[in-house]
Amino acid sequence: MKNRIVRGIAGSFILISLLLAIYVNQNWLWFTAFVGANLLQSSLTKWCLMDDILTKVFKIKD
Repeated sequence: MKNRIVRGIAGSFILISLLLAIYVNQNWLWFTAFVGANLLQSSLTKWCLMDDILTKVFKIKD
């Protein structure tokens, strides 16, 4: 369940930042790159900040 939520949040962040880059300012692409880098880092280290946030704030377990 938590993995689906993390993927949904990451996908939403990417799509929103792409829309903001098109309609507001291209610097929003840095946010897209940040989310992508965190996804890559998460796949290599098996640690995800969003995982920790969901666990602490919403008490969502695996």
